[in-house]
Formats: sequence, C-alpha cells, structure tokens
Amino acid sequence: MTTLRDRLQAALPAAMKARDKAAVSALRSALAAIENAAAVAPQDSPLGLAATGLGVTEVARREQDEAEIERIVRTEIDERLTAAEEYDRLSQADQATRLRAEAHALETRLA
Repeated sequence: MTTLRDRLQAALPAAMKARDKAAVSALRSALAAIENAAAVAPQDSPLGLAATGLGVTEVARREQDEAEIERIVRTEIDERLTAAEEYDRLSQADQATRLRAEAHALETRLA
C-alpha cells in the first residue's frame, strides 16, 4: 500500500507533464508542508544551534504517521478554501478559482 506522501510525490511529475499549474503548486506546497512538519527544532538536535561545523546543513527528521500527513494535507486544503472565500469577498474571482482548483487537486489525492 502506498502512503499519502508517496501518492503526492508520484502525482507531481504527472501534473508537471500535464502543465496543470494548480496541481503542481498545490502538490509542491503540500509536500513542503509535510517536510517542514517532520523537521526537528535545531536546539533539540545534538549539534544545537551551531553556526558552522559538521552537520550544520543536515536537519534531523522525525517519523510521521499517515494520520499526521493526512491532517497536514487537510490543513492545506482548508487554508486554500478559506483564502478563496476571502478572494471572493474582495471580488477577485481569478485568484479564488485558482485556489479552489489547488484544493481540489489535493482532495483528489486523499481518496
């Protein structure tokens, strides 16, 4: 069984080939949010807040379960839909439509 992260990563090249800008943007953003959530705070790492030296460019990662990844993606969807409503309120239909398309692209990967 493939994980949600795997499905998102697999969908990105296909969206790029299809030139689906909304899907590419949404997938990249969701994958970045997942990666950011997996990062461990620098002060919690063995090297602490060292500015230079061995391992400075390495960021520790923690394991994420499927439920946490799904929560992150659902948050990304909710943020887009909320922003789309705000754009509608400001009479900026193009941006609202783009954000709804991004939310839809993520929703289809959740199933």
